[in-house]
Amino acid sequence: MGEHRPTLVRPPPLDESKAPIENALELTELSIIGPDLFTNTRELWHPPGARGIYGGAVIAQTLAAAQRTVPHDFVVHSYHCFFVLAGDSSVPILYHVERVREGRSFCTRTVQARQRGHAIFTVTCSFVREGSGGAEAVTHAASPSLAVAARLLRDPPPDDYEDPRFLRDGHAADDPFQTCRRRPNDGEEAEEEARRPPEQKRVWQWVRARGRISDEGGLAAHLSALAYVSDSYFIGTVSRIHRLWRYPVPLEDVTRLDPEVREHLRELNDWEGYGKLEEYKDRPEVGMMVSLDHSIYFHNPRKVRADEWMFTEMESPWAGDGRGVVTQKIYSKDGTLLATAFQEGVVRLKQKGEKKGEDGKKGGRPKKEEEQEEKVKAKL
Repeated sequence: MGEHRPTLVRPPPLDESKAPIENALELTELSIIGPDLFTNTRELWHPPGARGIYGGAVIAQTLAAAQRTVPHDFVVHSYHCFFVLAGDSSVPILYHVERVREGRSFCTRTVQARQRGHAIFTVTCSFVREGSGGAEAVTHAASPSLAVAARLLRDPPPDDYEDPRFLRDGHAADDPFQTCRRRPNDGEEAEEEARRPPEQKRVWQWVRARGRISDEGGLAAHLSALAYVSDSYFIGTVSRIHRLWRYPVPLEDVTRLDPEVREHLRELNDWEGYGKLEEYKDRPEVGMMVSLDHSIYFHNPRKVRADEWMFTEMESPWAGDGRGVVTQKIYSKDGTLLATAFQEGVVRLKQKGEKKGEDGKKGGRPKKEEEQEEKVKAKL
């Protein structure tokens, strides 16, 4: 076998004039092979403990590939995709763009992401010619649904915000995005939110791309960056509002972890506002949680500045039969509704009486405990 090669072409050096997200999502055009064919320039991120590549990376790169095939005065307004197979970060991805329709006001593209000859991801997206709606238009936009969210939206993190130390010690420094959790800090607000049934709970956070997105990247880079971050913690909203144990180490094994790792878990749970680890005793555990599909409606594309703080509000109107649906509103720092996203995913619990495999049997040190510790460290 040849050398390990997660890309078709050897990646160029990182461009220090661009934001980390631009380097991470860079595409290589393969016009020498065929028209409208692209591949990832750099290896894509595989989150520790996940089944495959981070979905947001493929979402963003398929959008970026499609954007390269539309006229300059067309902008994406609707994006719909299905996760077909888990992506392998050690294998290059080929993005095939098909020009389905060319209209005066709208054009349509499909993109198929393929590895080893199989489709792992498929997308249909629509672009609109800017200004085609006319000077007179009907307008309205949703605001955050709760008073506490409206207050949080008025209080963005400072421009010089730094990640908490426990995140800086983990993989956060390598993440092209920063996340700042927001939750009710007033006693009455927090108690009221805790009393809400799952379908009425909300998850709030501020996000932004690290560094500054270059003028060369322009609007396309900002929109791809928004698409990238839209998958962050998305289907995980279901596990949070139901207070499910979701970490890549069994709850009963937490006491066996190194103190440093245990402290990371404690700090993460506290940072997210989901109580103490001890409170999860006898809580249901996530057995499997993966995304099935993902849709984004871009409302105000020209106002997207992904390298400035964006406020997101997530909620889940339904879960059942091993699946869950989550909605997400993404606002700019000034309160403009930038996009609305939807996702359905598999959310399966570990069943009562489910026997552990050989690697997880009790008695002595589990065979994969060291691996689990490393996964947790990397995840944090």
